[in-house]
Formats: sequence, C-alpha cells, structure tokens
Amino acid sequence: MLKIDIIGGEMFDEATEKFITIKPTTLSLEHSLIAISKWESKYHVPFLEEEEKTPEQIRYYIECMTITPNVDPNIYKTMPMWQIEEIMDYIRNPMTATWFGDDGNKGSGRVKREIITSELIYYWMVALQIPAEYEKWHINRLLTLIQVCNVKNAPNDKKMSRNEIARNYDAINAARRAKLNTKG
Repeated sequence: MLKIDIIGGEMFDEATEKFITIKPTTLSLEHSLIAISKWESKYHVPFLEEEEKTPEQIRYYIECMTITPNVDPNIYKTMPMWQIEEIMDYIRNPMTATWFGDDGNKGSGRVKREIITSELIYYWMVALQIPAEYEKWHINRLLTLIQVCNVKNAPNDKKMSRNEIARNYDAINAARRAKLNTKG
C-alpha cells in the first residue's frame, strides 16, 4: 500500500466558475486487481497493455486505486506531477524478489504474448485455487504468484536420453521379476 499526502488548497472550477477549497488529505492507494477491474469497466481496454495512458486515464486509475473512504474527487485534479510520478513508480515496482525466464527459472516474463484483462486474471485465480482476497494484493505480486503456481504445477517435459529410458525399463523389469519371483 502506498500513502500519499495531498496538501490541499484552492482551485478554480471552470465549469461552475467558482473557487473550490480542497482539504489536506492522506490517500491510501493499492495497485490491485480490484483497481484494474474498475478502470477496465470504464475504458473497455486492457489496463496491463503497454499502450500509453492519457493523463485523464492515469488520474482515473489513481481514483480506482484509492482505498481511503470519502475522498473529495477534486483531489485528483490538483495532484502535482511529482506525486503522480511517485504513484507510477509504485505501480511499476515488482514487489517481489522472484523472477522468471523463458524456462521458468530466471529472467523476465511471458514467452507467448497474450492480452491480459482483469477477467483473465480472475480466471487464473479460480483455476489455480488462489483465494479471492488476494485480489487486494499489489498486482505485480499477484501475477508473480500466478506464475509461480504455473511453474510448480507444470509437468516435467524434460526428455530422457536413451540411457535413462533403458535404466528405467531395467528397474521396472527388475521390480516385476522380484515381485513375481521369476528370472526373466
């Protein structure tokens, strides 16, 4: 969770042509599956795609990340760029020491490119029996957990050499001969 202190102050609302007073506020933010779901329900595009977001989309995502109750919506309009950058750094933070490669052991990321939406992440959670309360985790930690589950649940597709196959057959045959008390 990230906490951001908003100084407050006054801003001019062009729509009403009046000054608005904004009280100092501390925002608690979480980059989570819940926040992504809210954002995707408004914009109808995958949040986790590499496409650049507009300033309006970024500010709305910060609203979606907010878990502080009863926040004045004008807070997001007055947030300075340096605080938005601090939030973006938090979003980009992997929040884990685990890393993966193409072989599932090291490096970064996916081998096959797939469009990831919140519904797909929820599907993965259901398929892997990850409890629903994990939707509140930082999304990078949740995606890492999903990847760890996939690696640990994957069958070992390592091909055996001819010598390994012959040794396995020899062991199986020896076990059968011992069980049946035969010589061949």
